[in-house]
Amino acid sequence: MECNGKVLMQKYELGRLLGQGTFAKVYYAKNIYTGQTVAIKVIEKEKVLKVGLIDQTKREVSVMRLVKHPNVIQLYEVMATKTKIYFVIEYAKGGELFKKVAKGRVKEERAKKYFQQLISAIDFCHSRGVYHRDLKPENLILDENGVLKVSDFGLSALSEGKHHDGLLHTTCGTPAYVAPEIICKEGYDGAKADIWSCGVILFVLLAGHLPFHDLNLMAMYKKIIKADYKFPSWFSSDVRKLLRKILDPNPKTRISIAQIMETPWFKRGLNSKSFKTKTESEEFFPLDVDAAFNLTENAATTTEAKRVFIKPTNLNAFHIISLSSGFDLSGLFVANDQKEEVKFISMHSAPDIVSKIEDTARHLSLKVTKKGGLLKLEKPEEGRRGSLSIHAEIFEFSPSFHLVEVKKSAGDTLEYLSMLNKDIRPALKDIVLAWQGEHHQQ
Repeated sequence: MECNGKVLMQKYELGRLLGQGTFAKVYYAKNIYTGQTVAIKVIEKEKVLKVGLIDQTKREVSVMRLVKHPNVIQLYEVMATKTKIYFVIEYAKGGELFKKVAKGRVKEERAKKYFQQLISAIDFCHSRGVYHRDLKPENLILDENGVLKVSDFGLSALSEGKHHDGLLHTTCGTPAYVAPEIICKEGYDGAKADIWSCGVILFVLLAGHLPFHDLNLMAMYKKIIKADYKFPSWFSSDVRKLLRKILDPNPKTRISIAQIMETPWFKRGLNSKSFKTKTESEEFFPLDVDAAFNLTENAATTTEAKRVFIKPTNLNAFHIISLSSGFDLSGLFVANDQKEEVKFISMHSAPDIVSKIEDTARHLSLKVTKKGGLLKLEKPEEGRRGSLSIHAEIFEFSPSFHLVEVKKSAGDTLEYLSMLNKDIRPALKDIVLAWQGEHHQQ
C-alpha cells in the first residue's frame, strides 16, 4: 500500500513506511493543520479478527492512554474505517535503542541515563496497574534528543489480568529477556518480572551482548532459571552489585523499583528535571476504543476526547476497570488506612462534590485551587517535609455517578494519612457511597 501524499481523515498527510509487522504497518505522518509530526499505526481489522487479537489490540490502546509519561510513547488519537484502525502516536525519530546496541556496548554513563529513564517509565506504569511484560531494546525508542520512550504495549497486562492469587499466569515476552518465574510457568508478579527484564536490558547496554544466550532454547532457559551469567571485566563494582540484586532468580528477594532508585549508582548524576512522573499539567484523555472496532458502515470516525476545566472526566471501560476496587491489588501490601492514593464513589453531582471538598478544605485551613481539571488542597505552613499538598480529581460515570481520586502530591506522608483518616474521610461521609476496598451495603 503506497501512502506517500495520501491525506487520512482530512487531517494527516501520510509519508514513508517506518516499519511493519504481521498485523500492522507504521507510517510517518504530519498533521496538515498543526504541522505536528506523528507516526500512524495502521491495523487491518479483518486480520486481528481472524486470529482473535481484538482484546490485545484494545488493551494496547487502553494502556497507552492510561500511561501518560515523558518516557512512554504517547497515543494521541484513534480513528477507524470499516476495514482499518489507525493509532496516531508520538513519533520518535531516533529509532530503536536496539540499533545502538547492535553497534556495540554503550558507555556506562549513557547506559545509566537510559536505565534511569526506563525505570522512571516502568515505575509509573506499575503505579497505574500496568505491567509491560515484553521489555527489550527493540521496544525502547529514542526521540530526536536521545530521550528514551517505552513502546509496544501489545503484551501488557492491566491489574484485572491477575488471578485470585494476585499473580499473572500468561506466558509471554521475548525468551532472552523473560524472568525465570515465567519460564517455570508459575504465577508471577508482573512488576518483579518487568524489573528482571530491565536488568537484562541494562546488562545488554553495558556488555553489548546478552547475559543469557544459547543456540538451544532449553539450554538458555536453564541458564535464566539458575541466573547463570558472567560479568565482563569492564563492569564497575556498583553495576555488578545492582545487577546481582535485579537478576535474582527468586522474585520474592529480587530488588524492587523503589530500592533500585535508592542505590548509589542509580542516584549518581540523576537529572531530576528529566526524571519525572506525571504532573498536574499532563492530562488524561480517555478514548471509546470499542467504537473503532464496532463500525458497521463505511463512515469514518475519530474517538478523540477533550477535557474541560474542572468538568469531570468521562471514563472509558478500561479506565473504570483499572480504577475499580475489585482489581486494586495495593490492599495486598498496604492497609486501607495507609494508602497514599484512595478513591471513593459518590452518587452526588459534580458541583456538589466540589462544593463539599471545598468546605472540608476551608474547615481544615487548606487553600483550594482549581487547575487542569484538579482540585488542589494546600496547607499554608511548612511541615517536616515541606508544605502538604493533596489532589482530588473527579471522574464521571454518569451525571449522578462519580469516582473521586484523592492523593498526596507533596509533603509528609504521616501528616497526610492522619488528615485523610481523621478529618477528610469523616467530613465527606455525606457524599460518599463507598471508599475503595469497602463494599456498600444496601
